[in-house]
Amino acid sequence: MTFLTRAREFFREVVAEFRRVNWPSRQELINSTAVVLVVTLVLSFFLGAVDITLARIVERVLR
Repeated sequence: MTFLTRAREFFREVVAEFRRVNWPSRQELINSTAVVLVVTLVLSFFLGAVDITLARIVERVLR
């Protein structure tokens, strides 16, 4: 098999796989994006609070 033959076969298989993919609806995509954004926001506040708390503890220990 030549390189071009293998490449052509690869792209045919890729197109066939894309046709079998179960794509989410627009509403499912919006809901999933909202969940990701909310979880990211909550975790960032939590990690920020933990970071500030630990920094203050370390600062007091090192005095």
